[in-house]
Amino acid sequence: MFLLLLVLRNAFRHRLRTALTILGIVVAITAFGLLRTIVDAWYAGANASSSARLVTRSSVSLVFPLPLTYAAKIRQVSGVTGVTWANWFGGVYVSERNFFPQFAIDAPSYLAMYPEFILRPDEKKSFLADRRGAIAGRKLADQYGWKVGDQIPLRGTIFPGTWTFNLRAIYEGADRTTDQSTLYFHWDYLNETMRKLYPRRADQTGVFVAGLRDPSGAAEVSAAIDATFRNSLAETLTETEKAFQLGFIAMTEAILLAIQAVSFVVIVIIMAVMANTMAMTARERGAEYATLKALGFGNGFVASLILAESVGIALIGAGVGVVATFPLAGIFADAMGSLFPIFYVSRTTVIMQLAAGLVVGVVAALIPAWRTARISIVDGLRAVV
Repeated sequence: MFLLLLVLRNAFRHRLRTALTILGIVVAITAFGLLRTIVDAWYAGANASSSARLVTRSSVSLVFPLPLTYAAKIRQVSGVTGVTWANWFGGVYVSERNFFPQFAIDAPSYLAMYPEFILRPDEKKSFLADRRGAIAGRKLADQYGWKVGDQIPLRGTIFPGTWTFNLRAIYEGADRTTDQSTLYFHWDYLNETMRKLYPRRADQTGVFVAGLRDPSGAAEVSAAIDATFRNSLAETLTETEKAFQLGFIAMTEAILLAIQAVSFVVIVIIMAVMANTMAMTARERGAEYATLKALGFGNGFVASLILAESVGIALIGAGVGVVATFPLAGIFADAMGSLFPIFYVSRTTVIMQLAAGLVVGVVAALIPAWRTARISIVDGLRAVV
């Protein structure tokens, strides 16, 4: 208890200096946590992907559709338990700024393939019965103030015209890793319209999603699906759902590496500031530490005082930084809208923040503690005026 009180009194002897140091650590730890959360959000879709699902698309590019007849052939491949399909819509809601994912899906099979989408039974039944019905994630509905029964107009970009959908259900996620910022509507409605207006674009879809009987056989089943359509007019590329998601992330990998680098640079900078603070502190108290040695306290005790003070200041700043990260992450997520559908501060990020604070405290005190422990009593007392 005596040692703790001594450390606290020493730490706040120069209150302004300590307060500014803690403030710097708070800013650094908060920035570190927010940047790490952005990186986590970028990978959230891939990390939440199921290992029991495969995605089949055109081997040339995702923009090229596949014939709907492929569904029956994929279903016949050994190891496949079910097949569904989806098509990116790319409509505009009110203005160009209102971007969010929209997919035309084969509703019965798609919802069965994605049990993580939780719908109320009555709303699900209403959606399945309405050809122009749509469902939206809770986050998306809250963002635009939608409620069940609203009509949602979308101006088509890939599919021309104004499309109006009836919001029949709002789905929740089974856990917080489930994307709740997407709008889904019936593929049949899209296909019927295309058949009337643009017959050559009918009976086609963007991707097929296949369920696996055994996730460990994903590679073999993927190869079998692609072999089925080899040398056809529309060859396929089949991969796990996670690999499919990571393909999009790879396009921005340089940005992610830069963000990760900046997050660690912030910690290094505050470490240098903290080291300077502790060096000044040790230099100012040289005579006091020499007196403690003269009274019989060992070099280890003197070094531990400096180390404990540095770690204490760093952990106080880190603790406040961790607390500040949560509301800032919430503000950032609201500002980004549907750009980051899954955005939350993970337990791993909090642990990394606290660990960074501890490392800053320890490293900043190493050299001052080592020098103070080595200085002789006579040299230390010479600082006394």
